[in-house]
Amino acid sequence: MSNSKRLTIAMVGTRGVPAAYGGFETAIEEVGRRLADRGHDVVVYTRGSERREKEFLGMRVVHLPAVPVKQIETLSHTGLSALHLMVHRRPDATFVFNAANSPFLPLLRLRRAPVALHMDGLEWRRSKWGPRGKAYYRWAEQFGVRTADALIADAPGIADYYRHQFNVPTELIRYGAPILDQLPERSVDEMGLTPGGFHLVVARFEPENHVLEIVEGYRDSDAKLPLVVVGSAPYSAGYTQEIQRVADGDDRIKLVGGVYDQELLDALYANAVTYLHGHSVGGTNPSLLRAMGAGTAVIGFDVPFNREVLDGNGWFFANAADVAAQVVEAESDPARTASLATQGREVARTRFRWDEVADEYEALAQRLAERSTIHPAARRARRRTTDWAPAPADPEAS
Repeated sequence: MSNSKRLTIAMVGTRGVPAAYGGFETAIEEVGRRLADRGHDVVVYTRGSERREKEFLGMRVVHLPAVPVKQIETLSHTGLSALHLMVHRRPDATFVFNAANSPFLPLLRLRRAPVALHMDGLEWRRSKWGPRGKAYYRWAEQFGVRTADALIADAPGIADYYRHQFNVPTELIRYGAPILDQLPERSVDEMGLTPGGFHLVVARFEPENHVLEIVEGYRDSDAKLPLVVVGSAPYSAGYTQEIQRVADGDDRIKLVGGVYDQELLDALYANAVTYLHGHSVGGTNPSLLRAMGAGTAVIGFDVPFNREVLDGNGWFFANAADVAAQVVEAESDPARTASLATQGREVARTRFRWDEVADEYEALAQRLAERSTIHPAARRARRRTTDWAPAPADPEAS
């Protein structure tokens, strides 16, 4: 156990553990298990898990239902979780993930349960949300700022956003990167692929992830190695059809759908010659960290979030023409490709360490338990009327 006193720490607002969905769940599993190893009482609220154990990797697990409708699944589960917390032991610190869950923070404050809200990325910019969804997210951001005891940002750009829009401080706590120093035992042969012989995309099919531009650029290129596209579109059939239309007739492009076998996904990351990362509205993206930790060179969409994570160790694209040029360059200059891959893995190894992430969560939990809070200063915060734009990317960093 660390030098801090034993705390009861609750984690709320995600699908919980075991991690089988996204970045939030991975963070809860990696951080929660470390905090439990240090002697803290960690309770994780979970929904939809096929495993019903009451304990997982030292964490207590509370299974609660959710309404299985996209628009309210997360909110319904978080609401039940907050009610459960109100009638059981008050935690010393509560971590609530996703700004959309901010309406339930007053319940926790009534219980005098100190709470930090993890804000995630700029969710209101995602195309999957209609006008009402976008308006809700913008409202929920402001409500969370006014209600939480602390705000967590996972990237400097997200911290800048809350400073600009609301003039409030955030806790900058990143994600960790899984490091693959050796190729996974699982082979990509089963997918008809050659190790080190393909380019890779892993993303939900949403416009802000720029899968269409990647596929268009690759189609127009003279690349020799195939492009493997992993992903699907849970909310956008039209966007998927457009990607399919562009890919049709080019045997080099392989749309393989979702891959949910983590061992096979690790094998794809580790055996790709490049990973093309089109995400643009999040902060520190776990799939980018996974590619870096697997030792794969990255061609990333040119936004400050991605440049900051890569620390300049990659190629960057703004359009399909850039993609076409860069996949060819990666194939024609294997020495530079290998160098970028090695440098990227070293950045992941030294700057994105789960042990250090757990240290930061533990320190924040201790401050919350001691009643540190931004609430008196932030409870009247209002969004600025001027639009926010991220700081321009540094062209010298590529």
